[in-house]
Amino acid sequence: MKIQLLRLLWVLLGSSVAISLALLATKVNSPLLLASLGGTTLFLFGLSTTPAAQPRAVFGGHLISSLIGIIAFQLFGDALWVSVLAVVLTIGILLLTRTVHPPAGANPLIMIQGHATFSHLGFTVLVGVTIISVIAWIWSRLGFGSKKYPVSWNQPSPPTLNWSIWGE
Repeated sequence: MKIQLLRLLWVLLGSSVAISLALLATKVNSPLLLASLGGTTLFLFGLSTTPAAQPRAVFGGHLISSLIGIIAFQLFGDALWVSVLAVVLTIGILLLTRTVHPPAGANPLIMIQGHATFSHLGFTVLVGVTIISVIAWIWSRLGFGSKKYPVSWNQPSPPTLNWSIWGE
C-alpha cells in the first residue's frame, strides 16, 4: 500500500511538471489545446505501458488529428458539418494507421474551433507533445516503478487491425 501511494504521488508530481511546462511553452499559441494535452499527460504518466501511450500513437495521433482539423478549417470554415467530418476522418485514419491516442481525438474540434493555422501544428501541438513525452521519459527513469517510458517507440495502437468492438 505504501509503495502504491508513493507511486501515485510520484505520478502526480511528474504530471504537474509536464503539463506546467507544456502549457507555459504553448499558451501563447493555442490555449484551446489544453484539453488534449491534459489527456496525454494522464496517458503518459498514469497509463504509460498501454499501446495508446507509446510515442507512435502519441505523436502520430496528435499530429494527424491536428492536421486534419487544420485542413478542414482552412478549406471549409468552422461549420458543424466540418467538425463532424474532421472527427470521423480522424477516427478512420488513426485506426487505419494504428496511431490511436484517445486524447488526440479532440484535436480536430480544437483546431477548427480555434481557427488554427498550419503554424499551430509545430508551435503548439509538436512542442506540447514533445515536452510532455520528454518529461515522462525522464520521470520514468528517476522514480518508482519497474517499467520505463516508453515501453516501445513504435508499438502500434491498437496492436492489431482487428479493432472491432465485437472482437471479430
